[in-house]
Amino acid sequence: MFGDVNELLERINAEDLVLDVGGWACPFNRANWVLDSQPYETRGFYENIGLPKSQGGDTEQFSEETWIQRDICDKEPWPFSDKFFDFSVCSHTLEDIRDPLYVCSELIRVSKRGYIEVPSRVIESCRGQEQKKMAGLSHHRWLVEIADNHIQFTMKYHAIHSQSEFSFPASFATGLSQRETISFLYWHHSFTYAETQINGAENVYNDLRSFVEQRYRYPNRILLVRALLRNLNRGVEAVKRRLNWARRLQP
Repeated sequence: MFGDVNELLERINAEDLVLDVGGWACPFNRANWVLDSQPYETRGFYENIGLPKSQGGDTEQFSEETWIQRDICDKEPWPFSDKFFDFSVCSHTLEDIRDPLYVCSELIRVSKRGYIEVPSRVIESCRGQEQKKMAGLSHHRWLVEIADNHIQFTMKYHAIHSQSEFSFPASFATGLSQRETISFLYWHHSFTYAETQINGAENVYNDLRSFVEQRYRYPNRILLVRALLRNLNRGVEAVKRRLNWARRLQP
């Protein structure tokens, strides 16, 4: 899904050759070609969950012949020559896949310009989007931030679900505007991209905590109670482990 599909269409010229990368669930009908791991026959999956099955016009410009089913991360160059496309779109895909950096490199290679959209790191750090205690969506692998023609990918560490202060409460998401729930980039010729390198659990925790603290502060009393409960649970688990070992050592 696109944040503003009308603006996107306005930026595409009538004669432009357009590629949609990862558009299976909700194809961009203005695209002349689609590249996705899922088959043409099952396109429009979002219709099954009450969302639009396509966007970007009523008529599909692509066809079964121009729908290429393949793994976009397989390190084999996409089957297009350099700058083959005038415009490419890649919406709500990079956060899902195992190697978004490779996909970025191929987008730049095969396209003259394009549009990229991902969930904002803010909304991906909000609990309650899918499950009460889970931050963001379960199938998303990356926290993505876009600024100044640059895309930064940070691994979505499992720790984000483990402590409340590593994510925003569900109520925080309700106060976000639609624009705050996405990050996007219109790019020309090229853009830069990189993966954040974080080593050590404490550094991961600090990164998650500091991101949340830029926008939200949990009351100190709540943090204190949660810390006490965590320590209590750890103590209980330690006792259980000792008891289990003691039982194993008994003749």
